[in-house]
Amino acid sequence: MKNYKLIALGCALLLGMSCCLTGCTASGETGNASETKTEQQETIEKAKTQDINDVHLRDKDSLYENDDETSVVTMYLTVSQGNSSEGTNHTWKEINSYSAYDYDKMGVDRYQTAALLQVGDESGPQSGEVGYGENVPNATVQIRGQTSSSNAQKNYKIELKKNKGTWRGQRTINLNKHQTEGMRFRNKLSYDLLKGIPQLMSLRTQFVHLYVRDLTEGNSTEFQDYGLYTQVEQLNKTGMKNHGMDSKGQLYKINSFEFYRYEDVIKKEDDPTYDQAAFEKLLEIKGDSDHTKLIQMLTDLNDNSKSIGNILDQYFDRENLTYWMAYQILTGNVDTQNRNTYLYSPQNSNTWYLIAWDNDGSFMRTEYSIQNRSDQGSWECGISNYWGNVLFQRCLQSEEFREELDAAIQDLRSYLSVERISSMIEKYRTVTQKYLYQMPDRMNAPLTEAQYDTVAAALPSEVEQNYELYKESLEKPMPFYIGVPVIEGNTLKLNWDASYDFDAETIKYTVEVAKDYQFNEIIFRQDGLLIPEAETTVPSDGQYFVRVRATNESGKTQDAFDYYVTDDGKNYGIKCFYITGGQNVEEDIYEE
Repeated sequence: MKNYKLIALGCALLLGMSCCLTGCTASGETGNASETKTEQQETIEKAKTQDINDVHLRDKDSLYENDDETSVVTMYLTVSQGNSSEGTNHTWKEINSYSAYDYDKMGVDRYQTAALLQVGDESGPQSGEVGYGENVPNATVQIRGQTSSSNAQKNYKIELKKNKGTWRGQRTINLNKHQTEGMRFRNKLSYDLLKGIPQLMSLRTQFVHLYVRDLTEGNSTEFQDYGLYTQVEQLNKTGMKNHGMDSKGQLYKINSFEFYRYEDVIKKEDDPTYDQAAFEKLLEIKGDSDHTKLIQMLTDLNDNSKSIGNILDQYFDRENLTYWMAYQILTGNVDTQNRNTYLYSPQNSNTWYLIAWDNDGSFMRTEYSIQNRSDQGSWECGISNYWGNVLFQRCLQSEEFREELDAAIQDLRSYLSVERISSMIEKYRTVTQKYLYQMPDRMNAPLTEAQYDTVAAALPSEVEQNYELYKESLEKPMPFYIGVPVIEGNTLKLNWDASYDFDAETIKYTVEVAKDYQFNEIIFRQDGLLIPEAETTVPSDGQYFVRVRATNESGKTQDAFDYYVTDDGKNYGIKCFYITGGQNVEEDIYEE
């Protein structure tokens, strides 16, 4: 745990020193006592003068001491219609009918219902637990998640009301179904692995068997089995305090943010043009709302005249940054380029830390292969996965940072051993497999039982597979973005950003235009281009696809960041566009 109260640290050391001196005096070893006193005085003085920015963030290990990683807690949720003033006058059917994207389109907050949460075991609510003996609502419930909110089985956010108690010190309870994740334990596996990595923070998790009784459209007396969920501790001000962090510090949940300055959105609260809703589409505010420190960091980070080494020393903890990236790379959690992470800074420190959030995309390569999905291919591996983020790109351009990252990867590679992960998987599957292949979860299980066994056997070896992909990514050019084609007269001008090579090798480009995304009907192709642009005659009106690939002197090839999505997954390095009226170009934009 990182302790920011340096005075307390000094007091603790002083207490320890007093004990030592008492023992030494009793034994008559006055000479040693004098030497010990001098050494300890120096330690105390050092603690008093220590800079908060030099102290590494550490988790509170005592939080996990009594964890039973395979236990299942049973929760009983009785939902009922509340009132309009609290926004809980909705039915359970309504709650489960809309996704996060639907709410965005409607321009309204997510619907809630009133709820009575009771905790116990399979025999019912238990004495001493939340909600025991109660008959009226003590909470609210709504769906949670973004992409996952479109699934048939929803994730839920249960918020206990003030003065209605807490569950394990938490008022916010996140229940995650992980419907598209075939093993149903990846998020828990990742958080439990993080507990053993001192350089990174973890969060508490718990398997939960959920029953729901719906009173919003009648008075049903029956609880319905909703199957297995994984509860993940909410990192908010309460969570920060529980983990020994500064609850008055800055904490942002990264929703869609590449560390650009975004001057039109990232503003101080007292700015007359400040729009919190627009701000939180990028960064959800979970801690202090003074954005001064964030703005200063982003301003300097996006100033290319300032060295990345100085920026890292001033604003980031290198240990945290390298181990965070190393962990994501080795576990294959690729959906972390611009989201699924917390950004935290203590109130009296300039240092920012990354904290993992939402790890159910980890260890997915074997499962995607079985499902014939192309996701996590091409540039979505190794360091190229992070090249589109300003912070990570500037870091990776530094040879010193790459060396530090490699050291962290080698350290974690040993920790994430086949033996360790295999042992953990055997424990988890005794829980998850039982629920997954019985109703109601069986309805949406993405793997057969035989496929489940195949993935479970292969999953531990994915760390080494991801390591090999990481090494290969260092040898390739970096990905880049394709620009929207431009028509000038009878000429179609194609353009893209320049690629980057860590060994400064010459990069040549191949560009193609086709009528289909599989490039069977190619109408233009040019090889060996040294500059990121090309021209061709304007084709007739219709849909077209442009594909660009970069190849360095060593023969290593890289796709563009752009991709075209079909039912089978991503087709990398491709931008889709339309020509209309013989002179207009419209980009086909994919929205998740």
